[in-house]
Amino acid sequence: MKGKILILDDNKSVLTALEMLLQTEFDEVYTLKNPNTLISTIQAHHIDIVLLDMNFKTGVNNGNEGIFWLNQIQKCDPLISVIMITAYGDVELAVKAVKHGAFDFILKPWDNNKLISTLIASLKLRKSKVENASLLKTTHTLKQELKPSAQSFIGQSPPIKRVMDMLRKVAITDANILITGENGTGKELIAKEIHRHSKRKREIMLTVDMGAISETLFESELFGHTQGSFTDAKTNRVGKFEAAKNGTLFLDEIGNLSLTLQSKMLSCLQNRSIVPLGSNTQIPINIRLITATNKDLSGMISNDLFREDLLYRINTITIDIPPLRDRGNDILLIAEFYLSKYSNKYEKYGLKINRKAMQKLLKYKWPGNVRELQHTMEKAVILADDKVLNEDSFSLSDHPDKLKKDLHNTTIGEMEKEMIKANILKENGNISTVAKNLGISRQALYNKLSKYGIRDLKSSKLSL
Repeated sequence: MKGKILILDDNKSVLTALEMLLQTEFDEVYTLKNPNTLISTIQAHHIDIVLLDMNFKTGVNNGNEGIFWLNQIQKCDPLISVIMITAYGDVELAVKAVKHGAFDFILKPWDNNKLISTLIASLKLRKSKVENASLLKTTHTLKQELKPSAQSFIGQSPPIKRVMDMLRKVAITDANILITGENGTGKELIAKEIHRHSKRKREIMLTVDMGAISETLFESELFGHTQGSFTDAKTNRVGKFEAAKNGTLFLDEIGNLSLTLQSKMLSCLQNRSIVPLGSNTQIPINIRLITATNKDLSGMISNDLFREDLLYRINTITIDIPPLRDRGNDILLIAEFYLSKYSNKYEKYGLKINRKAMQKLLKYKWPGNVRELQHTMEKAVILADDKVLNEDSFSLSDHPDKLKKDLHNTTIGEMEKEMIKANILKENGNISTVAKNLGISRQALYNKLSKYGIRDLKSSKLSL
């Protein structure tokens, strides 16, 4: 708890005695005989505590000087702990100083043990104030960084207009929302739009990828834990449910939860409270819950893979995002958006897409949806040699007719598996790059590799 203390008193013997007493109790001890350099000393040395005499001028004992300099200190740094030094007959003045914001007062002659105890208490208060101020500043910064951007979900097609109409109706409520749709359709963007139009828009929105959380870390990540609750739990940790207080919690890939974890999630939502790991204290939660999945939860319920009661809890309202292939000219709107974005990023200004290239983009079925279109546009911008992007600027692997046929006979999981395999081959097994290309975390990618049995990443032939 050692800190820095400044002693201000016009009596040299008082300064010497206090300096000798406190030099082993504090990291640094500073002394002043007059207040002329008081504020500059505080600023230069980042003082934690000031021991301040009530009077400095000979024959003047009204304590006004002490009150004046107390106010100046508080203007300089309102978190500093100030303790007044006063003679026995000036107790009433010292009490007045406490009312003006001083931590306490010390009577001359002082008791050493009582003085040190008072200083330790004042230093604890100072440290607590500094930590709280830092926490508030950090929280404000996080809220600003995590605040959804003003960029709306791009699209003018009838399917997207229906989605946006429903979004605006449900956003102003606190109803739990389930967002469904294929991978890459923009479920997280929709979640951000809901938050941006909600009554909680000034608060934080936290996103958790449920596919990236292992069973062993689930409770700690979402509910928090106490110090010593398990190996390496060296400090208390706030879980996502508590951290998102008064805001929005977005749980992506909710369909990846095991039945055991689904049960824990259900209990939390039913009770509207959490119990941190290692604690017996229930903490009430106040969040807006949004979940998302690319899985058929109704089908999973039929196969005893998802709890029906949990589904009822999370889908008061369901918003289904249409695949990009069903959105018509939205493809071109999104392509133009990413063309502008990556033209600026890579300083290739003035790029255009010619008519034949537009037709190629419209005919393609986009199995990877918006995410695939985004990566396609970035690649085209990077490799562009001319100002005009033509058909050859876009290497779209599957022929539209073949893909249409394949889509009727291929599950979403199989398509995802093929996308992962193709990216691994393309990036020579570089997991970080593959995860970035797919727009998921490394842990989520590892989970999918395990799920689909993909191994031998550096081989030209992937094991299945």
